[in-house]
Amino acid sequence: MTEAMLYLDHAADTPVRPEVIVAMTRLQEAGVGNASSVHGPGRAARGALEEARERVAGVLGAAPREIVFTSGGTEADNMAVLGRWRASRRGVVVSAVEHSAVRGPAAAAAREGAPLTILAVDESGRVDLGALDEALREEPGVVSVMWGNNETGTLQPVAEIGRRCAAAGAAFHTDAVQAVGHVPVRVDEARCSLLSLSAHKFGGPPGAGALFLRDGTEIEPLLSGGGQERGLRAGTSNVVAAAGLATALDLAVGQLETEAARLGTLRDRLQARLQAELPDLRVHGADADRLPHILNVGLDGVPADVLIASLDVAGLAVSSGAACHSGGGEPSHVLMAMGRFSDAVARFSLGWSTTEEDVDRGAALFLDVLDRARAAIA
Repeated sequence: MTEAMLYLDHAADTPVRPEVIVAMTRLQEAGVGNASSVHGPGRAARGALEEARERVAGVLGAAPREIVFTSGGTEADNMAVLGRWRASRRGVVVSAVEHSAVRGPAAAAAREGAPLTILAVDESGRVDLGALDEALREEPGVVSVMWGNNETGTLQPVAEIGRRCAAAGAAFHTDAVQAVGHVPVRVDEARCSLLSLSAHKFGGPPGAGALFLRDGTEIEPLLSGGGQERGLRAGTSNVVAAAGLATALDLAVGQLETEAARLGTLRDRLQARLQAELPDLRVHGADADRLPHILNVGLDGVPADVLIASLDVAGLAVSSGAACHSGGGEPSHVLMAMGRFSDAVARFSLGWSTTEEDVDRGAALFLDVLDRARAAIA
């Protein structure tokens, strides 16, 4: 991204916090060894790794032994869904609005013979709890429902879902990749057996994630090799990345209350400015509790690919998600499940570096580009 580009796509990737860069650089410059080695540098690396594990566990309300470091949210989701299916050989239940990192392993489990149930959602993207109760009667091995949606920001009633899963004896996994650092996330309150997070969503380094695996919940490892991460995730430990994740998590959660309020105010400011000029604007998930940093809007009268390409040329980076095929684009399974259809969809997402000036400039750019795009095809 160039200096002139206005970046409002933090749900895809958010810049690494300066404090995280400092912490990772210091550790790297100290000469990190292999955490599996028994010599001095190896023991130092092991100490740094376990310190990071303790910090992550403390934030989530978990025991350190329940934290498994991964390469990111996708690996954590795969371990939770596919690993749990292979260990239990019982059914898999996922919501219709899950990220592809959950949908993919759920489909893989189905190819291996797992009974797969897709839970319907309402127009705001919230899971049908009646459908969940019906699915739980089949005694599935794992139920996966994301904490907050990556496209619309819709928050699920994770505590209630966790309670129902616990009563039915089903392991509950929640993809909390978008939620961690933006809303309070505690594994005891959610009553989850598994939880995924990814550092690059809250100011940490890309390629660093973690899976909370509650004691007593069995999964089959997806990688074979060494005995790293209690034999659950083979491969040389990325100590620097783990330390960066822990540092970013401490910062994000330490500022969560004020930052969530700030981002929610900015999101509402952006939404109000767009609605004032666009009476036909659809705000997806507006009737539900949402993550504070995500705004997803739908529009008619302009193809999705034209709008997003024009925004990019104008210097505004946002994400798209077309609810119907347009210019060869793939439909958004999330909006399709919600019954929301628009020619074009734009997802704005804010982060720790977003300012009020950014939001105002983003609204102005969006409105200008939309006017010109509609005029060009009129």
